[in-house]
Amino acid sequence: MEAPHNSPVAEAAEGAGPDTVTVSLSVDSPERMQDLGRRLARMLCPGDLVMLTGELGAGKTTLTRGLGEGLGVRGAVTSPTFVIARVHPSLTGGPALVHVDAYRLGGGLDEMEDLDLDVSLPESVVVVEWGDGKVEELSQDRLRVLIHRAVGDTDDERRTVTLVGVGPRWAGLAETREALGD
Repeated sequence: MEAPHNSPVAEAAEGAGPDTVTVSLSVDSPERMQDLGRRLARMLCPGDLVMLTGELGAGKTTLTRGLGEGLGVRGAVTSPTFVIARVHPSLTGGPALVHVDAYRLGGGLDEMEDLDLDVSLPESVVVVEWGDGKVEELSQDRLRVLIHRAVGDTDDERRTVTLVGVGPRWAGLAETREALGD
């Protein structure tokens, strides 16, 4: 069965190559979104690039807060909209979390280069909200996370979260579906 063109799965599949794995999950509350972040953090390691896409209020920062908890980093994870990027060092000897909000940045890698993410990436987990079309060149291996609200009801807390693993690093993503929950 083919997904409608505007569905999260259809959007995720656009431009998908042979090294792309897609997993979709349902999340029904902000607490479950944060929990998904904690569980996803167990899969992350230094050098991982995670790109978050979703409309305002979809849950990108809530998911990132869970990632920070799961990685055991210092400081409250809040939206870095006005400071553009925040670095949260590890409290557990693991990788730091570099949290970037590219919403206010213009197009392309030029402005992103000023943030020196390529320097931070090898020893950190870099999470970029609104990063599509801006940070793909940082790594051939990346995890795209597309968060979509339930159709037709902006007050509903239900979300479809589509994880798109790009590159060999994410080849086993489909096997982790149970660990991530649904």
